[in-house]
Amino acid sequence: MTDKQNIETPHERRPFKDHGHMDVVTLGDFTLGRGVFEPGWRWSQDVQPIAGTDSCQTHHTGICLSGRMTVRFEDGGELAVAPGDVVDISPGHDAWTEGDEACVLLDTGIAAYARPS
Repeated sequence: MTDKQNIETPHERRPFKDHGHMDVVTLGDFTLGRGVFEPGWRWSQDVQPIAGTDSCQTHHTGICLSGRMTVRFEDGGELAVAPGDVVDISPGHDAWTEGDEACVLLDTGIAAYARPS
């Protein structure tokens, strides 16, 4: 079976506590999210209250379309993400936007991301 859905009319919109949202399209067993991480967004403030975990436990795979984000791992290592960067981010991190532009990411690892438990 062939299917399609435009990201501009997602199946679901998952709002963050503040500073953005995740638009979600699910086709069969494939899920794609478009995360809009507004200036001031930080995982530990905007998603942690929804997730209920100490750090983000999602394995993210995707591409940054615009804006910038820093990811800090539990071991203290950091990853700077910028437009055009394709990422594979392991669970166990915090993250935040950099600057005054929203960071927009397409992410295939978000089936349960920012979904209230």
